[in-house]
Amino acid sequence: MTTATRSTGDDERSAGNDDRPAGRAGARGVLSAYLALTKPRVIELLLITTIPAMFLAERGIPSLLLVLVTLVGGAMAAGSANTLNCVADSDIDAVMDRTKSRPLVSYRVPRTHALVFGVVLSVASFAVLWAGANLLAAALALSATLFYVFIYTLVLKRRTSQNIVWGGAAGCMPVLVGWAAVSGTVEWPAVVMFAVVFLWTPPHFWSLAMKYRADYERAGVPMLPVVATPRQVSARILVYTWATVASTLLLIPVTSWIYVGCAVVIGAAFLVMAQRLHQGVRRGRGVNPMRLFHLSNSYLSVLFLALAVDAAIGLPVLG
Repeated sequence: MTTATRSTGDDERSAGNDDRPAGRAGARGVLSAYLALTKPRVIELLLITTIPAMFLAERGIPSLLLVLVTLVGGAMAAGSANTLNCVADSDIDAVMDRTKSRPLVSYRVPRTHALVFGVVLSVASFAVLWAGANLLAAALALSATLFYVFIYTLVLKRRTSQNIVWGGAAGCMPVLVGWAAVSGTVEWPAVVMFAVVFLWTPPHFWSLAMKYRADYERAGVPMLPVVATPRQVSARILVYTWATVASTLLLIPVTSWIYVGCAVVIGAAFLVMAQRLHQGVRRGRGVNPMRLFHLSNSYLSVLFLALAVDAAIGLPVLG
């Protein structure tokens, strides 16, 4: 039976049946849009650095409840920062192919609603971390959000090619939050982990920006690949990669051979990939910077996983 030959009663029953799935689909769409504002993939990477910091601060396995609270509070803080970043950067996102499908650009979430959502997430994050961990952890998470929104997004991003270098400091804060949640302080191993993520951020992000250089140029954002030659960019990527790998070795005094061996092996792989990118650019060959971008994600994940395993097993430290 075709639609045209159905009875009125059939049409009414069909409409009634279609409304319910459409409503559920609509609700899922709204939830999906708000979730997209928080940039879940970015949050996932940030949380990967939080847990190992907690394990190292505990010199073992911390309270699972504390880990859960810290992850929830940290995810809310990161989600807040990312949402408010989407609000501030909606004009940029609208002209970049990589970001033009984001919820504010595609009108799936009203701008004012996104702003309120971001603020509520930040307040909730502070409350969760203060109640479930301590005031220092809550304050560090809040400071990361404020820095990311007001210093990086509103000031640095549109004004300097060093935007991601200094703005990346916000992405390093989860290690301090995790350490503070366990110990109530910030000690030198946490500062070293902060430095590792800080130095890792430029080669990670610049390799992505090399791929999407035209996007940033069209949006008027002075990312390094927009204002520098490919050779200059790849050279700086290589320098920061060396600095990243070198900084990981500063944790030798508080770790065992498990972490050190892993840091050396995966560090060598990271360096080889950065060197290949630079050599390819120097020789004028076609290069794929996204290979380094994806490897950098794996590098940081494996490095911090090794740190967590090392702390959990509790072998004698080398220092």
